[in-house]
Order: sequence, then structure tokens, then C-alpha cells
Amino acid sequence: MTATQSSASSDELGPVVLEGLNLVKDFAGRSSLFRRSRSQVRAVDEVTLSLHAGRTLGLVGESGSGKSTVGRLLLRLVGTTSGEVLLDGSDVTGMRGKALSRARRSMQMVFQDPYSSLNPTMRIGDIIGEPVAFHRKLKGDDLDAEVERLLVSVGLSATHARRFPDELSGGQRQRVAIARALAPNPKILVCDEAVSALDISIQSQILNLLLELQQEFGVTILFISHDLSVVRHVSRDIAVMYLGQIVEFGPADRVVDSPAHPYTAALLSAVPEAKPSHGRARAKVLLQGDPPSPSQRPAGCPFVSRCPAAFEPCHVIRPEHTPVDGGGTVACHLQTSGPKLAGRPVPLELMRTAPREAPTESA
Repeated sequence: MTATQSSASSDELGPVVLEGLNLVKDFAGRSSLFRRSRSQVRAVDEVTLSLHAGRTLGLVGESGSGKSTVGRLLLRLVGTTSGEVLLDGSDVTGMRGKALSRARRSMQMVFQDPYSSLNPTMRIGDIIGEPVAFHRKLKGDDLDAEVERLLVSVGLSATHARRFPDELSGGQRQRVAIARALAPNPKILVCDEAVSALDISIQSQILNLLLELQQEFGVTILFISHDLSVVRHVSRDIAVMYLGQIVEFGPADRVVDSPAHPYTAALLSAVPEAKPSHGRARAKVLLQGDPPSPSQRPAGCPFVSRCPAAFEPCHVIRPEHTPVDGGGTVACHLQTSGPKLAGRPVPLELMRTAPREAPTESA
């Protein structure tokens, strides 16, 4: 079972518009004075995920988890080491030239930094108009009208078309970046940390804008972020990444309210709670140490060196994705061979101080 198979049927989810199958991406590591050959660093390790039409999939993980690389692999901004990328069922992994250019019209990206993603020497109207003219062949008054329509759609006015990026605030620049991404009429929008560089109040405005644009244009969104609370706000489904692998996937409410993987629980416990859900504070899951180097991966579970509930199988066997009550899947031995309480996996909050050797199973 793949990480993004849900309990819902494909009809309920809608058609798959973009799919990554067993994606792997290796980068050359650093050489040293004593070792001239470069080791391989695996940034993405056999990731499979699907984007369904008109829905938002949130991809969350710490810095270095590989989530941004997944977004770039799906858009063919970087090549895969192995695996396939399917756009509307067609393999685009090996596309080049005009064929790739046509495919990219359907897939656009909004980058993290609104200050560096816009050309400072171009007026806003030209920044948005350039992809409109290239992909949709509009000219003259038709081009100007479309630029104005896109500006208005992201909450700006026609007068912004004559301004330069340095005349705009960070939030306004990100709105321009979104308008530019929408210019070719894409089916898919990949937002890579699209609000993390903005103030909290501006973040909320941009998130609400994305939801409004999805309803208006029917665009499918992959929303990449390190902040699980932000991801929940905009996503129907959430995939959690750690050390290049998806460790948990499911409906957003289930993942946030009932995390099945210790890493997901740790991410959630780091999120401040203004009003604890269900009238009680969320249990804290404390992690030990730092993530291992991608060039020196554990033999078993990628999270084993930091997991507060790891036991013997975690050190030697890579867990497979298994179904979770409430929808989705998790790659965790605790769900299959871990200790049981009344025939079910022991809740994560009860295992914070679990010993690292294999526990005995009780009914």
C-alpha cells in the first residue's frame, strides 16, 4: 500500500492529476581532504504521492526532510534518480524541450521568498504578462485585460501593474507571485513555504486567498511547509515527511487530532495551543538528538534514533505503510508489532518513556 492511498474511493477523491511513483533523488555529497570520492546523499527515498483534482495536499516536515525536493521533482525542475512523474496519467519523467514546456504550463510553483522570486527591474504588469503572452499567446489590449484580471483576482488593483517589486510590501509581492503562477491557467499549483517569510497577519491573508482561488479556478494545490498548523488550515489531506520518506498520510483532521506516527505527534506537540482540543492539552512528545545525516541512514525506521518509543524491530526493519483508523496510512512498527492495549496500539502519549528494547505484548 502506498503512502497516499486513503480509505476513500477514487471517485470520492476525484481524478488524479499529478502523481509521483517511487520517487528517488540522490545528490552528490561533499568530498573531504582525506576522501576525494563523494558519497551519495539521498534527499528523497521512494516517495509515492497523488494529487487529486481540486484538492489540497499538505506536505509537512522539518528543514532537510526532502519536502521541497519532492515539489521540484513533481514539476520537473530537477531530474529524478529513479521513479516516475505522471501528469494526467502520462509519463513526463523523460520529457524534454517543447513537450516539457507544454507540460509545465499545467504545473506552476510559488516560492518561499517574495523578495527574491520577482525580477526587480521589471514592472509588475510585465512580470505577470510575460507568462500570459508566452503560454496563451495574448497581445495588446487582451493581454492588458488579462493582467488586470489576475491582479484583481489576488486582491490587488490595476494600478499595481505599473509598479516595481521594491514598491510593494512582502504580502503584496507574494500576491504578485501567485498571480504570475496562475497566468498560464495551470491545473496544479505547488506552494513551497509560500507564507513562511511573511508576518503572521499576512500569512492568514495569503492562506485565505489560496482557498478562494482554489474555489474560483478549481486548481489543485500541493502546499509544502514546516508548520503543521498552517498546513492544516489549507489542506484536505496531509503527508508527513522525515529524512526523505513519507511516514504518515491521511485526512487532515485525523492526522492532527489522532496522529499515528511519533514524529507527527512531536510536530504537533511543538505547535502552541490557544484552546486545547477536546478540553485538554495535547500530550508532549519530546525528541532526542538531531536527525541523522541523509548519507548515513538507519537500516530500519528513519526515525529510530529520535523516537521515544522505539523497540527492536525499528532498528533493523524498514516499516511498511499500513492502514490507520480514520483514514490514511502510517509507516510505524508500533501500529503492527508494537505493544497493545485492549487489542489496539498503545496511545503515543503513554509511550513517551517506553524502553528502547522490545516490549512484551499484552491483550
